[in-house]
Amino acid sequence: MITDTYTTQLDAGSHWSLVVRRGMQLELTDLTGGSNVGMLFYNPTLLNEKYNAPDTLKCQHTFKLTRGHCLYSDMGRIFCSVTEDTFGWHETICGNSHASHVEAQWGSRDYQQARNSWQQNGYDSFLVELAKYNLTKRSMAANINWFSEVSSDANGKLALTRRAQANDSVTLRFEMDTLVVLHTCPHPLNQDSQYPTSQVGLTLSPAAAITEDDFCRNACAENQRGFDNNALYHLGAPK
Repeated sequence: MITDTYTTQLDAGSHWSLVVRRGMQLELTDLTGGSNVGMLFYNPTLLNEKYNAPDTLKCQHTFKLTRGHCLYSDMGRIFCSVTEDTFGWHETICGNSHASHVEAQWGSRDYQQARNSWQQNGYDSFLVELAKYNLTKRSMAANINWFSEVSSDANGKLALTRRAQANDSVTLRFEMDTLVVLHTCPHPLNQDSQYPTSQVGLTLSPAAAITEDDFCRNACAENQRGFDNNALYHLGAPK
């Protein structure tokens, strides 16, 4: 029986999607350490409205995502806000692993041969979930990689420099109904000797009501305008 709270657990190389309703929160927990969670957002009633990584970073003057940041659509609205974060550094520029990355790093292993021990990649995982909503690769945008910190060297080369420890978590409060599409495949810059076997926990529950002193709303003037855009979008809708 489903109550106000729902929990599930995903192994590495999994994918998942759900329309998360406004006023709910999604807590992601790295249960074992070393996880990566790729994520995209879409407006379920206007599917061509999707997560916009450049606007999310630009309007909040940041290169990373953490508590206080809002995640924007390409219509200037806020899908969700990061209300809690024990890791403190999540990236949204490196994209997905592809089959070629996985094969080069860990060899070829497909489902027909290895069943649930196969080595899935982020790009194909997204495509599987997107197809459930009649979306294709043309609908894919730059995704978030939760629990993955990247940095650049003097020549601008990016590297995966830090990953979460066991029980690190990040909580997203949804400011509008949002189609959430995610996978738990390796980060494209992952250099581990073996394909990851980490596990991620998901918990959906009602979020606390937003107050006037809300940290995310007041983190910057741009976020206040984003919340105003959401208020206009929801004008006349049921509370």
